[in-house]
Amino acid sequence: MYTPRMVRLNRIYTRTGDDGTTGLVGGERVAKDDPRIEAYGTVDELNACLGLCREANRQTADTAARAALDDQLFTIQQQLFNLGSSLATRLASRRPNQPVIVAADVTALEQSLDAMNAELAPLLSFVLPGGGPTGAALHFARTVCRRAERRTIELAHVEPVAPEDVKYLNRLSDWLFVASRWVAKRTGEPEALWKP
Repeated sequence: MYTPRMVRLNRIYTRTGDDGTTGLVGGERVAKDDPRIEAYGTVDELNACLGLCREANRQTADTAARAALDDQLFTIQQQLFNLGSSLATRLASRRPNQPVIVAADVTALEQSLDAMNAELAPLLSFVLPGGGPTGAALHFARTVCRRAERRTIELAHVEPVAPEDVKYLNRLSDWLFVASRWVAKRTGEPEALWKP
């Protein structure tokens, strides 16, 4: 089991990136627009979106739903840091006990997704993003998650990526979709369906 180490950030700026490069785990320098940086940078953006989801969720009147969703979002935010750790490290450079995504993380998303989906009526059309402040924020996070998945797959075309990383992002986008519908139902917010 990984034992967290104290992270100390005394200085935020280092000036080492002023030349347009950044460091991977292990110290290798790469361009800031490298596919690996694009992948974990988009995962970081997704994590920020989940922070907005959690803040929107604070207004949810259903206290049980609010607590359940916040717990899950907080766990996912932690896992996204693990995913960032994985993507910031070439597979050959992984360290023992490094925090990364594992198969159990994907399984946990599936179980949570299935439990929420069991409370929902079957869809008869595509859902337009909305469903109240929290639902809309979750829809937005879903689109960023899909972009993170695309960036990770782009990276996988040029160098190896852990299969769990792609699976996790794929499942997480599904989870975010179902969570947006679930919170809309629990809060009594209407969902608008696409009318082709």
